[in-house]
Amino acid sequence: MRTKIVILSLISFLVLSAFGQKTLTKPITLLNHEQQEVTFPLEKPTVFFFITTYK
Repeated sequence: MRTKIVILSLISFLVLSAFGQKTLTKPITLLNHEQQEVTFPLEKPTVFFFITTYK
């Protein structure tokens, strides 16, 4: 049963990812912890970490 769920999940992931965009058209802009906008470039691959805190 577990293998069926894993296989169905992988197939659905592949089908859904086939309909996605190949490239981004607009740059990604986020706010840092000081409420300043940070824009990620589109020219090269970028890795960013998202850490949340709860107050």
